[in-house]
Amino acid sequence: MIAWYGVAVIVVALAAAVLCSVEALRKRSPNDFTMGATLVVALLLVAQVVVSIVAPFSGNAPEGDPLEFWMYLVVALLLPLGAGFWALIDRTRWANLVLAVVHLSVAVMTYRMLVIWG
Repeated sequence: MIAWYGVAVIVVALAAAVLCSVEALRKRSPNDFTMGATLVVALLLVAQVVVSIVAPFSGNAPEGDPLEFWMYLVVALLLPLGAGFWALIDRTRWANLVLAVVHLSVAVMTYRMLVIWG
């Protein structure tokens, strides 16, 4: 895992959480901005999967438990995908609140992945 990339994922996830929270407080349904932010977070996590596969071959192996790291990464990737799909179905303001919570969760899980990696 690359440290600066992990920090970038955390910053983007926190920004997406703020955006989704503001939209939920404004009582708006999911829109292009909140769904786009969710898509960006998911794409960053897909890139993190690729980086995590390639990094050990270049000499950057995790110092912590690899199984724990991969479980965090898989769940962090599935959260925005599942919440985004659910937000497409449930078009209420509560979907934005769920997206905000998911983005906060992704930020915390990415920090934990940074700690596990070393």
